[in-house]
Formats: sequence, structure tokens, C-alpha cells
Amino acid sequence: MFRNNPSPPRFARTSEKRPVPPAPSNRQVGGAFKVAKAPSAEFALTNCILVAPQDFPQNTGYIIVDDAFVFSAALVNTVIPGTLGTSGVQREWARWSLNQMVTVAGYDPFRSSPQAYLGSLDIELEFLQPNKGTTEIYDGEKISAFFKKMYKNQIFAPGQKMVMDFRSINLKATIRSVQCVDLNLLEPQNQAPVQSDPFVRGILTPETDITFYKSATSDIRIKPSSKKPAANAIIAPNFKFEDMGIGGLDTEFSAIFRRAFASRIFPPGLVDKLGIQHVKGILLFGPPGTGKTLMARQIGKMLNAREPKVVNGPEILNKFVGQSEENVRKLFADAEKEYKEKGEESGLHIIIFDELDAICKQRGSTNSGTGVGDSVVNQLLAKMDGVDQLNNILLIGMTNRKDLIDEALLRPGRLEVHMEISLPDEFGRRQILKIHTLKMRDNGIMENDVNLEELASLTKNFSGAEIGGLVKSATSFAFNRHVKVGTLAGVSDDIENMKVSREDFMNALQEVRPAFGVSEEELEMCIQSGILKFSPHIDHILKEGHLFMEQVRTSAKTPLVSVLLHGPPCAGKTALAATIAMSSEFPFIKLLSPDSMVGFNEASKVAYISKVFMDSYKSPMSVIVVDNIERLLDWVPIGPRFSNSVLQTLMVLLRKQPPKGNRLLIIATTTERSVLAQMDLLLSFDYKIGVPNIMNTQELSNLLKGLQAFSDTDRHHILGELESVTLGDRINVGVKRVLNFVEAARQDTDIPGRFVEMMADAVAEGSVN
Repeated sequence: MFRNNPSPPRFARTSEKRPVPPAPSNRQVGGAFKVAKAPSAEFALTNCILVAPQDFPQNTGYIIVDDAFVFSAALVNTVIPGTLGTSGVQREWARWSLNQMVTVAGYDPFRSSPQAYLGSLDIELEFLQPNKGTTEIYDGEKISAFFKKMYKNQIFAPGQKMVMDFRSINLKATIRSVQCVDLNLLEPQNQAPVQSDPFVRGILTPETDITFYKSATSDIRIKPSSKKPAANAIIAPNFKFEDMGIGGLDTEFSAIFRRAFASRIFPPGLVDKLGIQHVKGILLFGPPGTGKTLMARQIGKMLNAREPKVVNGPEILNKFVGQSEENVRKLFADAEKEYKEKGEESGLHIIIFDELDAICKQRGSTNSGTGVGDSVVNQLLAKMDGVDQLNNILLIGMTNRKDLIDEALLRPGRLEVHMEISLPDEFGRRQILKIHTLKMRDNGIMENDVNLEELASLTKNFSGAEIGGLVKSATSFAFNRHVKVGTLAGVSDDIENMKVSREDFMNALQEVRPAFGVSEEELEMCIQSGILKFSPHIDHILKEGHLFMEQVRTSAKTPLVSVLLHGPPCAGKTALAATIAMSSEFPFIKLLSPDSMVGFNEASKVAYISKVFMDSYKSPMSVIVVDNIERLLDWVPIGPRFSNSVLQTLMVLLRKQPPKGNRLLIIATTTERSVLAQMDLLLSFDYKIGVPNIMNTQELSNLLKGLQAFSDTDRHHILGELESVTLGDRINVGVKRVLNFVEAARQDTDIPGRFVEMMADAVAEGSVN
């Protein structure tokens, strides 16, 4: 056993200082020698083979044993002639036994190759005695300086083992690999490196670059260098960004790379000096079909890491007690084992969780009697950032519902990088279209009239998956042109001429509609007859709506504007609101109508309304049309009765500022302005605009003229009849009611007479509806 803090050994014919092996002698040295123990532990720490002065000349430098193992030779008086003084570690490397006979000869390191000096040296360290280990973190750069000082000019080869004393602790070192260079050349970096051939060896110099690594079987802790990159390069060497096949997510990917991977490229010692930990988790969230799963897969391909483990959230759950938690532990088992063996040298282990919200819901939010969901969350939290921290894992979670995930999982140290994968913009859609049509274009199956830039502008609010569906739909139209008439399976003879044309894409645009964004069909239903400007009031309302829209678009101080259109029933409030919304051409336009919430209970209504507003916050510019707001509130004149939960939800959302950089215009309609005032909801709107009925025969004449429903003669006759029946030109009838009367009158043989009769009844009734 070696003693700690040994005193310098004494050498024959030398001073008290540790000797530097002299230059090799021209005299032939060597012969047969017996392997023996070193006279004392102090000599063993020199890493020299000890020989008797009688056997070797004073200037003996290096010796080679059995034509395989090269050592520096040190002459010691106490060594018995005819023997070699060796340490146990030297005998372990050379596989010698005590009293074994070996052949020794002098060695000239420059005889076989001019590359006799060590350019770099990789060494594994471990405690000589595991039970003598300490919790100290050893500085690799300080050990390197000590090593160069103690073993300068000695020769080292791959696989060589030795023992050194560092700060009174005996450390066992194993040479992992060497790289030799010729110092006589001016540019040694251009020399062909010689790596870990066991018969390649070199001389240690003060300029040798030494890197120390942790042995897989030891618990020694080594502080990495702040100048050298990590042993395992994080980015695959042959990786190209254009090979990712991800369109429209350049900004998001750049942010993920900066937050999660940049620190892994730099030398571990530099990261240690900064006192930071690598990012261990990324959460990708956003609407379905936007490329979350695709990005997670491509991140796994980009990194020079183990094959990613991809698991769906529900796969973790198991009906047996404790099995779900065990499934989580198994995901981290390989990373834990490798990190224990290799420390910072461990490769990166990637775990991809799809549908993360299925297993990581807020603890206490479920009514399950088993508590399995809470236990799974607890187990995942402990593995990611518990007592035994791992620095070689990266967990990528994906979800459409970030709001359902337990908050403890989203804090720094766990899933700390939150990246929203939203709908692509026009540039992104063009990239995605190029990816999906690449083979079509390369193989000449796409017509020249297809303009990808045009398609990118027409696919507003399409997700990446929906653009893929659009391309497939277009190809189905192209296939259909080449099916034989009268058969479902036959293919026409000109199938080799099949090409996908612009017309196919236009047809596909009518078939594939985006799930997110503009509720075009619902809004178009609100303005089937268009906007008929029968009164200056209509122009005024549309102009005001345009001003509010521009205020939202351009003003930096008012990102949220709310407008209430109020007036009698059938006055055209919904049509005006829909027209203003459609004219904005904002990427997100949604209609909140009682029609879409028939049968909803109070909680479902609140959830639905909240979701529409939350979705609007994901778009840079949005319009929400809240139609017939008193019906949403379940207000009835008898009682009176209304839903307080829905009322409070609307009062909050009407005043809630959208996230920074986003803008929102809210247009609501009501026939009960006074009721909203009593509920204090009227105060939540920035502007109130009244929408009047058709108030006189002149406005009715303008409407009928715009409809082109009657001839000029019939129109004059109708207006005259109405004035005689109503005893004046005041009528006060809703525009929607008039449109219905026109369509009903067309079914009668006496169209003008039937129309006059219905209008007279409406005027007499006070035009309530």
C-alpha cells in the first residue's frame, strides 16, 4: 500500500531531487531480468522502473520490456542486481507476476517515428482505494499542471496504468488514448494524429494537452476544463438544418436551441464557472397540427444522443398499484446508470412525452380514489430535479392544454423552456408547402400554373397538418380526372400524364377548412343578403367600425377595444358586426353566438367562452363577435333571471388586456341595452353605437331599390299604399323583417299587395320583432 504524502526517494549517484531520465545511451543495455517489488512505496509513485546501478549505465533513459512496455529507468542502490523494481499497478498493466523473467533493452523513442512527443493525452482517474474517496471536486486543470511537473519527459502509451499522489490521496490513472506529434514541424496541427494504438507512445512535455476523465467504476468527481469542449459533441457532425423538414418554425427552433442546447456546446468547465445547470426540459404547446411532435422528433435526430424514448402519456398509466410510478422510473434508468459511471462524459438521453397533460394534471384536480395521477406527477418531479440530480437528460413534453399541467412541473429546473408552436405565418406556410410539394416538383407532376406564394396567401390560419391535408386533397382531385367513367377501380390510359394543377388546389381549398382562425361560414350566414345602405346611419356605423378596427391595428396604447351595437330586434346588428369583422381581415375572427351553445350548462358556457378568448390571445390581431349577449346571459324578462357566472366571465374578459404584442377587437350586439346597464355590463364597453330600424317610407324605398325586388311602378305603388294605411311616412320596422316580407310576398300571385299587407300589420304591431 502507498503512503500518503511520501518524501522524495533517494537515487544512487544523484541528488535528493526527483531525477529526470537522461538521454538514451549508445551502449547496449539489457538482458534477462527478474520482476521484483519496488523497495518502497515512495519509489512506486515515480512511475519509473527501478534498476540497479551495476546493471545499467548512469545515462540510461528509457527501457523497453518484452519488446512491448516502455518505461523511464531510475537507478537505485537498494535494487538487487538482476531484478526490476516495479509497482503493483505497473505489474497489472504489463501482466507480470513477481519473480517472472522478462527481457529488457534500451529504447530510443526517435528510432521508429519522428512523432515522439505527446500532443494530447486522455487519462481516466479513480481512487486507488474506493473507501478512501472524498467528496472533493478535483480541478482537472490543476491535476494536469501537477502531472506535467511530476512526470515530465516520461513516456506514456494507451492502456498504461500508474499511481500518483495528489493532495495526500493516492489516485490511480489509466491512459485512455494518446496523440503524438513531431515538435520539429512548424505546424503540428496539420500532422496526422496517432491515437490509441497500444504500440504508439510519446514523451510528455509541458505543452502536452491533458484531459482527465472519471473512471466508470469510481465516484471521483472531476471539475471539467473551461477551455475544452464536452467529450460528447451535442450536435450530430453530419447534421444540416435543411434536412429537418420543418417549415415555419425557424424562430421557435432558434429560441429552443438558444435556451436548451447552447450551454451544452460550450466546455463543461466554463458552464461550471458560470454556476448554471443545463436545461433539462422543454414544453412544446399550441393548437393541434402545428408541428409539435414533428419538432420533437427532429430535435432527437439533430442531437448526437441516444435514440430518443418516445412515450404517449396514457401509456405510463397502469391499473396495478405502483406500476405507473415504476414505468416513470424505467424511463430514467439508463440515464441514471450512465451518469453514475461517466459523470459529465455521459451522453444525452432524450425522453419525448406526447400528450403530457394526460398524466401530469394539476395534483388534486382529479377525483380518482387511487391517486395514481398525483403519484405519477410526484415521481416525475423527483426524477427531473430531485435529490439525485441528473445532468444528462432532456425531457421534451408536448400538449395542446398547457393550462392542465401541474405548475410544479413547469418551473425552472424541470420543464422550464415553454415554447408555443402557433399557426405559421405566410412565410412559414410557403415553407411548408415547399416541403409537401417537393417530390411533385422534382418529378414534374405539378403544373406550372401552381403558384406556391398564392397558395400561401390563401391558406391563412392553416396549420402545418392542414396544409398537408390540402396537398393530399388536391392530389385526390388530380386522381379523379384519370378514373374511367362508370367504374371505381379502373384507371384511364393517360395516367402517365397526370399532373396536379392550380384548379385542383382551388377545389381543395373549398374542401379543407382550417379549424383555427376565421369563422367564415358562420359570419357569411349572418350577412346572406349583404349590407343594404338604406340610411346614412348605416354608412356612419360602418365608418365607425372601420375606425375602431384601425385603432386596434395601429394604436400602441389601446390593444383592446370593445364596441356594443344596440338596437331593436331585427335591426341588422349581427350583420353589421359580421361585416366589420370580416373587413378587418385579421387572422383570428370568431363568432360567439347562443346558437353554438344550445344545451350547454352554466359551466360549459363559461369554459367555451373562455376558450374562445384564450385562443384569440394566441393571434397577433383578433376580432370576437359576441352576438345577442343577453341570450348568452340566459336573461329572461320574467323573474328576472340571468347566469351570474357567465356575466362575471364576460365582465372580466371584456376588460382583460391581451398579451403583449397581441391586439383584440370585441364587437357585441344586444336588444336590451337597459338590462345590460342594470347588470353593470354596459360599463365594460368602450363604445356604444345605436342601430335603428327602417323609420320612414324613404328608407324603405332605398331598401327595396337596393334589393331590386320590385319594379319602379310597383315600388311607388307600395309606398303610396303604406302611407295611406299608416297615415304618414313613419313605419319603424326592422330591416330583417322587411327582407322576410319580401321573400314571403314573392310566393303570392299579388306580390305588391301581399307585401303591403304584411308591412301594414308590422307597423300596426309597433314593429316589436
